[in-house]
Amino acid sequence: MRKARPHAGPDWGLWRSFLAVLRAGSLAGAARALHLAHPTLRRHLEALEAALGTPLFTRSSAGLVPTSAALALRPAAEAMEAAAARLLREASAAAEEAAGTVRITASEIVAVEVLPPLLAGLRARHPRLAFELVPSDATLDVLRRDADIAVRMARPASGGLIAQRLGAVPLGFFAHRRWLEAHGEPADLPALIEAGALIGPDRGDALPRALAAQGMALSREAFALRCDSDVSAFAALRAGIGAGICQVPLAARLPELRRVLPALGASLEMWLVTHPDLRAVPRVRVVLDALAEGLRCYLAGGGDRP
Repeated sequence: MRKARPHAGPDWGLWRSFLAVLRAGSLAGAARALHLAHPTLRRHLEALEAALGTPLFTRSSAGLVPTSAALALRPAAEAMEAAAARLLREASAAAEEAAGTVRITASEIVAVEVLPPLLAGLRARHPRLAFELVPSDATLDVLRRDADIAVRMARPASGGLIAQRLGAVPLGFFAHRRWLEAHGEPADLPALIEAGALIGPDRGDALPRALAAQGMALSREAFALRCDSDVSAFAALRAGIGAGICQVPLAARLPELRRVLPALGASLEMWLVTHPDLRAVPRVRVVLDALAEGLRCYLAGGGDRP
């Protein structure tokens, strides 16, 4: 007589469907997100509820509403999702070749404006590399392996990481030449504020704190255009809306941007961070070395441009 196999619990596919329904709020939306048939999603959900012995969703006019049990299970299911993604990344390359996927996180402005040319060069030299690029001003947990490599604009707080300081990113005030032709060179920072020309943060406090450390305390109301996306602020600067803080080496790439109030400025440190277990992995090592070289060149590219 065959012995019964021990019950291993619901497999990952059912939990993946559960998370998709949680996020989409409907079976149809989850089916589209996972590229599965609607009946398949329904069977997954029913199988998971049967295995757990509890309902996970109730129907309403607005769609599927998660029960308290579903909400309680969500953090563990998302941790399972992150672990599955890490397993795929680890398995995507052979042990001794620079191939496979490397997950990189950086601030929005660095991810959008600085990293793509460096990654293009890497791909040209190592065509079997693939990248997952996460633009985020939030700090992803490299110790938990939410990312393989992080480019950070401050010294890492955790001592359990491998971190190398690449240098300091100089910051200065810049304006588009069209704005300067129309309004003239500002005499000082109060003149920029009085002209209603300053671009800056909405609710973020990183830039105000950096400026305050340099003796430039600015209230939120000092900024005429306020947004917490550095990419949007940079677009506004290039559009000629006014003057704002910009990374000097980034502005150096655009001749239409001119530095104003050159005596004023600040700086942010740039660090390259990875998990100790990943430093010797060939694909991660290759990307780390290339980013370190490329970002140091970027930092040196600003010079003392007027």
